[in-house]
Amino acid sequence: MPPFNSHRQNNGFQSSDSGYPDLKPHREKILIIAKTTPLPSVTHRELVCTAGVTQNGKLIRLYPIPFRYMDYSKRYKKYQWIEVEIRKPGKEKDNRIDSYEPNIDTLQVVGEPLPAGKWEERKKIVLPLVSQSLEELQDNFKRYKISLGIFKPREIKLSIGEEKEDWSARHQQVLRQGRLLDRQPKKLEKIPFKFSYDFSCNDKRCSKVHSLKIIDWELSELYRKLKEERPYSFDTILGKIKQKYETEIWGEKRNSYLMVGTHFPYPTFLAIGIFWPPKI
Repeated sequence: MPPFNSHRQNNGFQSSDSGYPDLKPHREKILIIAKTTPLPSVTHRELVCTAGVTQNGKLIRLYPIPFRYMDYSKRYKKYQWIEVEIRKPGKEKDNRIDSYEPNIDTLQVVGEPLPAGKWEERKKIVLPLVSQSLEELQDNFKRYKISLGIFKPREIKLSIGEEKEDWSARHQQVLRQGRLLDRQPKKLEKIPFKFSYDFSCNDKRCSKVHSLKIIDWELSELYRKLKEERPYSFDTILGKIKQKYETEIWGEKRNSYLMVGTHFPYPTFLAIGIFWPPKI
């Protein structure tokens, strides 16, 4: 990835020739490629973080988005183009160079999602964004505050651990607060398990096994779907998740890449999605 101008490094505001969208409010067309699981928010009640690619080929984050509280006409899908007015938040809110704040009132979906059977269209947009390793992405974050990336791990395994069964008392109170004019979605269920990827990288700097927490919406939805089918069969549920997110997605028939992003204000990367076209 080409470096930015030295006098612009580490301040969270890109130069006009960096390729990132303008700092000022403007309308942007973006292809959605990842969406994180909803989390409670004291300020916004419930939020989702979304990653997408601009028409200029830049990977950016849209945040905050109250996805389940938006009109159905605005609820975008993965690999679907949207148009929305965005602006750069102040450094005190988010100093990551690839973070933008969307004006939800202006959001419009554009056409149907790129079809699953046409991976070539998706690959033309996503593969130019691929980095060598997590080490490279960590270096880019330290130098330029670039906090999103895609790379191919060398070896990868899914780990599953126990998690608290309910939200914190503060978050429970936030989620119970009804708002008169708001659409009221289904109660946000707390998943009592934590999922993470353990992997090594194709990089000589990779001297240890990384472990990244998974916050991918699709994994959470798969868990909830399986739980509805088998409410008390947790061994079966977790076994099916492990089969899909380890054997199927990272199996020999797929050419898979891991999408990652940091959680402000911390520099730690999280797994936010997977790009897994079939091998040709």
